[in-house]
Amino acid sequence: MIAQDMQLIKMATSHYFVKSPDRRQISFRGKTLFDRFVRVDRALNTAVMNEHFSNKAIVAHDLILDGDFVENIVFDFNGIDTVRFYHRAQLMLREEGFLNFTAFESATIGHLHVYVHKGHTPLLEGYNIAKTLSTKLSQKLPLQWRVFPSSDLPREFNILALPYKVYAKERGTNWSKHM
Repeated sequence: MIAQDMQLIKMATSHYFVKSPDRRQISFRGKTLFDRFVRVDRALNTAVMNEHFSNKAIVAHDLILDGDFVENIVFDFNGIDTVRFYHRAQLMLREEGFLNFTAFESATIGHLHVYVHKGHTPLLEGYNIAKTLSTKLSQKLPLQWRVFPSSDLPREFNILALPYKVYAKERGTNWSKHM
């Protein structure tokens, strides 16, 4: 993974999260959740990213920007058939008018992060868009993903580990000439 590929994701770089061996307990809406990531209030730079890519640390980035905005709606797929999932997600996103999205592979085999580049969107609108897209996709495929940002999780859980490799990119309207 190179820095240019990471620039495809517009993410908050003022801070980042690192996975630690300790767990802290959080109560949220009557549920008990365990948080293994610790917030680091330093800039997310290439040195930190290189530590992640060389497996020295697991680094995650925040999906919610300062001022309660989101830049990306993210599908975190952890299922069986990544090719089928990406194909269905790609068709659904195009149909809904989202033409800029990127799929990344994570450390786990068969695990994809599909970043839908929405632009500067208020958080509440981001929650609604994410839920709507997930519902539409679940009509075609069995539910094997989580979608972010999610109002069903505390704010500090709306983070994702940095991806390792680009799976596929979709930019613009080049596909429409084939329809």
